[in-house]
Amino acid sequence: MRNRLDSISETLLMGPGPSAVPSEVYAALARPTLGHMDPSFIAIMDEIKELLRIVMGTRNPLTIPVSGTGSAGMEAAFVNLVEPGDRVLVAVNGAFGQRMVDVASRLGAEVETLAFDWGTPVDPDAVADRLRTATFNMVGVVHAETSTGVRNPVAEIGALVRESGALYLVDAVTSLGGMPVEVDAWGIDALYSGTQKCLSCPPGLAPLTFSERAVKRLGARTRKVPNWYLDLGLLVDYWQGGTRTYHHTAPVNMLYGLYRALQLVVGEGLDAVYARHREAHALLVEGLEGMGLEMLVAPEWRLPMLNAVRVPDGVDEAAVRRALLDEERIEIGGGLGSLAGKVWRIGLMGHAARPGNVTRVLGSLEGRLRGLRGTSDATRYQRPSRSWKRYEISL
Repeated sequence: MRNRLDSISETLLMGPGPSAVPSEVYAALARPTLGHMDPSFIAIMDEIKELLRIVMGTRNPLTIPVSGTGSAGMEAAFVNLVEPGDRVLVAVNGAFGQRMVDVASRLGAEVETLAFDWGTPVDPDAVADRLRTATFNMVGVVHAETSTGVRNPVAEIGALVRESGALYLVDAVTSLGGMPVEVDAWGIDALYSGTQKCLSCPPGLAPLTFSERAVKRLGARTRKVPNWYLDLGLLVDYWQGGTRTYHHTAPVNMLYGLYRALQLVVGEGLDAVYARHREAHALLVEGLEGMGLEMLVAPEWRLPMLNAVRVPDGVDEAAVRRALLDEERIEIGGGLGSLAGKVWRIGLMGHAARPGNVTRVLGSLEGRLRGLRGTSDATRYQRPSRSWKRYEISL
């Protein structure tokens, strides 16, 4: 029988996720599986919670990884905190803000959106104006909008939400581990993320934290949480306390991987990790602009770990991506929604945010664009900036 795993070759993952995984995390994933109630495994669970609190900037006791990808984290936040008829305000400036709207609507919430152009940030003044004229149970926003590369002003919005009395929900799937996240200082009541972005762990877990206010809201529900698997009222008995109660069989080896990934981030130092992402971003932008390419987002609102690049007229963006993947084993992403076919999304996430990887992407993309023939834009790529070529290629 043919084993297709034997044909898998290493790919430089420089798209919107998943991201490159360091060898230390692969090694952790391969450790012997323990029972999910084994005391040695429970000790690892407890350390994971402490490491997550460091990276999230919180002291919340209810801080755990949910079994599932980042979307499971989003679902867990909503199903535990929203009941039918609750009023939810979501600031939408990309695909993942819109997904928040979808999830809340399915729970019977009365959802209102504040919409902003894709590629631009949420305007805190618009949020303030709406909160002055209406009352909401929850306000949601995406910190790092992966579909556009926009950083939203989460701290400023948090101050406004706290004054209104609403719970504040933040999507940090792409930002956690790659830029500052300060749950307590920013007044965030519920925050979820994913392991497959800047934490450089394979997809499969969703770090989640609830504030004391969120826990009280959960305890005051008038209906059961409409999802047994994601019911935090049940999950906490497995993740907390001297005696643990079985809920579901935890993905033991995935939790090994997260444990090691968090150790690597904390061991490097959060400030150093964030600086590394910023430096890789600056190098990438320098090289792209040297080729005559344009960034989608204004400099002050750009994410360091997700870079949206405008596709020039006449260029088949999907064909360029296919060639990079098939011929050079480099993966970058295309646009979503209204940006489909209009942007490339280049990720600099976690372990991949290193100068050598930026150099490799720039060199390969330059070669593809210089090879264009028969388009009015082909001459734009003949004299790109070369300052980024001083770095050696390394994964």
